Amino acid sequence: MCEGWIADRMHLIDASGIRKVFDLATNMTDPINLSIGQPHFDTPQPIKDALNQAVADGKNAYSQTQGIAPLIDVIQSDVDKSYGHVDRKVFISSGTSGALMLSLLTLLNPGDEAIVFDPYFVMYKHLTAVTGGKVVLVDTYPDFRIDVNKVREKITDRTKVILFNSPANPTGAVASRNEVRALAELALEQDIALISDEIYRSFCYDDEFQSPAQWNDQTIVIDGFSKSHSMTGHRLGFVHGPTDIMQQMIKLQQFTFVCAPHPVQWAGLSAWSYDISDRVDEYRMKRDFVQTELSADFEIAGGEGAFYLFVKSPWGTGTEFVKAAIENNLLLIPGNVFSEQDTHFRISYAAEEETLRKGINVLKKLARSGPNDNWWTVKTESWG
Repeated sequence: MCEGWIADRMHLIDASGIRKVFDLATNMTDPINLSIGQPHFDTPQPIKDALNQAVADGKNAYSQTQGIAPLIDVIQSDVDKSYGHVDRKVFISSGTSGALMLSLLTLLNPGDEAIVFDPYFVMYKHLTAVTGGKVVLVDTYPDFRIDVNKVREKITDRTKVILFNSPANPTGAVASRNEVRALAELALEQDIALISDEIYRSFCYDDEFQSPAQWNDQTIVIDGFSKSHSMTGHRLGFVHGPTDIMQQMIKLQQFTFVCAPHPVQWAGLSAWSYDISDRVDEYRMKRDFVQTELSADFEIAGGEGAFYLFVKSPWGTGTEFVKAAIENNLLLIPGNVFSEQDTHFRISYAAEEETLRKGINVLKKLARSGPNDNWWTVKTESWG
């Protein structure tokens, strides 16, 4: 009886891919976990202290919907210095996921199209579906570069949004200055909203981070503290863009999330001035270590930022290879969770060195031994 109560939009969301990985892992003892999409270090102590102090000081009621003034002020000052835009306003969101939901609900009507680069962060596809919008994919295989001509070819009279993520999840790819500028200028030329998801901007290892807002003053930038300061459970993000759009998003936040968690915003004020360069250096070394160890047996593109590598399976599909890895006590995520293709798998190197070494040993063994006949002939169900 209850099935009939469920709205049609819920059937457009399939969260089964990562769930099936962890379902298979339930009986694993002390798995080698290279699947987690969050930092392996704890929230720095000064940030925890600021959160505790905010709670002790009674900052436990709602804040203003747009966020506390001290946090907005420091971020706004930095944004103004970086871009110098006359009309670029900041507000505080309930995580970057909340910001994505607000931005897509604000911009998309049912039937509108959102251009998304494949591979993509899983949330883009599903949140677009919730709005009634349609995802139009631009293939970036095999090197995960942005070809602006491919984007232009996908634009129709229903195109309303381009969703851009650099450094990217799951590929770790960092778009070059020329790629970002071309995309920014195309969106401006075609009067298409460009949403730049910059949650991994702190983790660029080879070149300086480039935001499309440098060349397109209408860009909507989404950022936050989850990855840079290991605050994934704190749900603290921020958004900046044209005032008219920000006001609509704030209005929607008022009637959905209400505000970002109030005491966490004070922790964010501490986080803003906290130096994470040592963590960035650590992840650069981890990236270099994993790439060097796997390069002889695996094809790896991207990986210039974030803390992921999107690795091509040396045999079989990505799903089949991940199934074999799980049978060898190694947790990975199959690539078809993030893509229409099933050729790759995602590694997160946000892990301790011992865990990385164990995982690398399993990966080398699997690559060199090939498929196990005991399961290779069994049809593997799609995890997409």
